[in-house]
Amino acid sequence: MELFRGTMDSIGSFPARRITTQFINLGLVMAWALMIWKLWIYVSGSDSPIVVVLSGSMEPGFKRGDVLFLHMEQSPIQSGEIVVFNIEGKDIPVVHRVITVHQRRDTHDINVLTKGDNNPEDDRHGIYADNQLWLEKNHIIGRVMGYFPYAGWATILMTEKPVIKYLLIGALSLLVIKSKE
Repeated sequence: MELFRGTMDSIGSFPARRITTQFINLGLVMAWALMIWKLWIYVSGSDSPIVVVLSGSMEPGFKRGDVLFLHMEQSPIQSGEIVVFNIEGKDIPVVHRVITVHQRRDTHDINVLTKGDNNPEDDRHGIYADNQLWLEKNHIIGRVMGYFPYAGWATILMTEKPVIKYLLIGALSLLVIKSKE
């Protein structure tokens, strides 16, 4: 409790100019991060160029917590590629392998069927929306171009245990406020 009281006393003794400088620096860091993120979206062609694997459905290739880097090329998707896709009515993107590519005769649109490497059945059985048999191009977020093993565990922990997220935000806020530039 004494540490908290001492911290609050030291915050109260900061001049307004120093606090303003800290907030401006924080804003600049956030602006740079946003610009880099937007550039990455532009270069990759994907609205979400980085995703974290949240389940074990792609083991042994990708494990829970791996960070995947996506790219969305204009070339047709081929069987064997690993794609990340959204399903209508579900918030979380899915990472699975394309097992079948189907070209419709009437429109020449490409539809794909996917399956998790560690799943016994294809995604028509429990992953896709009701009565959905294929993924269309608008469902696909991107193709996996690379990965960084286990780097997404921080995201998983903060999602599954929100108290860790709030403690981290509080600690970082105090660090920013107390720093002496």
